[in-house]
Amino acid sequence: MSSGWWILIFAALVSSWLLGYFTREKKSLAQKFNIPRDYLVGLNFLLNEETDKAVDVFIKMLEVDSNTVETHLAVGKLFRRKGEVDRAIRIHQNLIARPQLDKLYREQSLFELGQDYLSAGVLDRAERIFLEILGVKEYSEPALTALLDIYQQEKDWKKAIIIAQKLAVATQKNMQPIIAHYYCELAELSFAKGKIEKGMSYLKEAHDIDHACVRASLLQAKSDIKQGEYQLALRSLKRVKDQNPEYLSEAIELLATCYEALHEEEKLVKYLMQILEDYPRIPVVLILSERIRRWKGDKVAANFVADYVRRYPSIRGLDLFINLYLCSLEEGRARDDLMIVKNLTKKLLDHKPDYQCVSCGFPGKSMHWQCPGCKQWNSIKPAHVLFSSVD
Repeated sequence: MSSGWWILIFAALVSSWLLGYFTREKKSLAQKFNIPRDYLVGLNFLLNEETDKAVDVFIKMLEVDSNTVETHLAVGKLFRRKGEVDRAIRIHQNLIARPQLDKLYREQSLFELGQDYLSAGVLDRAERIFLEILGVKEYSEPALTALLDIYQQEKDWKKAIIIAQKLAVATQKNMQPIIAHYYCELAELSFAKGKIEKGMSYLKEAHDIDHACVRASLLQAKSDIKQGEYQLALRSLKRVKDQNPEYLSEAIELLATCYEALHEEEKLVKYLMQILEDYPRIPVVLILSERIRRWKGDKVAANFVADYVRRYPSIRGLDLFINLYLCSLEEGRARDDLMIVKNLTKKLLDHKPDYQCVSCGFPGKSMHWQCPGCKQWNSIKPAHVLFSSVD
C-alpha cells in the first residue's frame, strides 16, 4: 500500500480526533489547536513504511467515543477491502474490548470482526460470531448469509440446509433450488460410502423440494444404472427434458447406455429424433449420427449431419460433419483439402470451453453445479446452449 494512501487515512483519523476533542472541551479553537505528538510519530512511521507501528498509533491516539468510533469502523473496512485483514481484526477487536462502547457500536464492530475472520478464512471464529449476532435484527439477514457461505465452504450440507431455510423466511427468496443441491451433495456422499438407500432418500428430498432439479434426476439415473435398473433410469432421464432442456446434453449418453443395455436402439433413435425437433443440439446429433453410421454407413450419417448444419450452422456441427465425411473419402486432393478445414475447426474448438458460467464467465471442461468462480448454483451451462449459433 502506498504511503500517500496511508497519509490520507491518518489525516482522516486526526480530523476525527480533533472534532471529538473540540466538541468535548468548551474552549477556544486557538487554545486547542495543538497537533498531538502521536500524530507526528505516526506520520513518521508511515513515511518509513512501518505500517504496523502506524496502526498501533491509530488505536492509541483515538479515544473510542461517539465521535471517533465511526472512523475506526471505516478504517477497519478499508483494511479488509485492501486485503490487510490482520490490521482490520486488530482495530475491531480494540473497539469490542472497550467497556464503554455503546451497544449498537459493539454489535456493528462484532459483525465487522466476523467479516474479517471470514475474509481471512478463519471459519470457526467467524461462525461463532455470526451465530452470536443472529439475534440482532439488523444483522440477522447478513449473518445468515455469512453462515451459509461458511457451511458451503466447509461442505457441512446439513447445517447449510437449516440456514438456507431460515434465510428463505428472512428474505422471502426462493432458496428451494439451492437446498435441493445440498441434498444432492449429501446423496453423492452417501453413494460414495455405499449407502444406496440413504442416498436415494436424499434424492427424494431434493425432488420434493425442487421438482425441476435436473441434478437429482441424473444422480438417480446413474445409481439405477449401476444397479441394472435401466427402465427406472430411463424414467428419471426423460424428466430432464421437462425440468430444464438446457441440460439435456448431460442425459444423452446415459439414455444411450440404457437403451443399448435393453437392446432397444431403435427406440433410442426415435426418442432422440423427437427431441431434436424441439431442441436442436449437437450432443443429440452426435449420438444419432453414430447410430446411423453403424446401421447405414458413413455417407448416410454425413448427409444427416449436413442437413442439421444447414439448418443450424455451428462450428461443432461442421466439425462433426467433416469427421464423418472424411471417413467416406479415399486418399486424394479432396481429402487433403478437407483436412485443412478439419484442422481449422479443431483449433477453434480447442479454445472454446465446454461449459461456462452465465454469471461470472468462468469457463470449464467439466460440469460444475456450483460455479468455482462466483460460487453461484445452477449458473454453469453447457456451451452449446450459450453459443448455439457458433458452438
